[in-house]
Amino acid sequence: MSLFRRDESLHARLARDAGILTEEPLVGRPPPWQEVGIHGVPRLRQWDSVVTTEAPRLGIGELDFTVLPDGTLVVDDSLDLEPGSLDPLAGALESTLQPPYRASAVWRGGSRWAVAGRRIEAVELPADVRGDEIVLSVSGHQRSLSVDGRPAFGSRPELERLGHARADSFVVRAERLADRFWEVEITPL
Repeated sequence: MSLFRRDESLHARLARDAGILTEEPLVGRPPPWQEVGIHGVPRLRQWDSVVTTEAPRLGIGELDFTVLPDGTLVVDDSLDLEPGSLDPLAGALESTLQPPYRASAVWRGGSRWAVAGRRIEAVELPADVRGDEIVLSVSGHQRSLSVDGRPAFGSRPELERLGHARADSFVVRAERLADRFWEVEITPL
């Protein structure tokens, strides 16, 4: 007995043995593999909105900014910007995205800018909250709190209420945006 059929090529025999090639026609029948095998796993969307606009009072380069729930623009203090120079960027983005959000802007030549924004969840915490980053994890009756990467005692009832609104066990990460405004990310466990 021959190892190979003379009327069948090696790739056809291997495909038939693997169950990929069958005698049945594929018309009206899905292929034996899933879509992921062909197209890959789709990436999560990074931006909720992307727009282009004119911003004649800005120089060239890139910049990031955050818009708080009350409409206040927060930008890195090291940038030397004229007051109101970011208004065209935020205004263009707010035609499709409501505050609060984080945005990145990239100069495209002349006075043209591309601006991308993603929604964030922002809350106002009491003025006595210290640090710039808080991580609170709750699992059952156990709580863990860290402020700026260091373990801390107690809890933040405001953050705990936010977490319990979503799940019994959770991790809340809070990052100070400006003064009393914090960006929060809640992950159920």
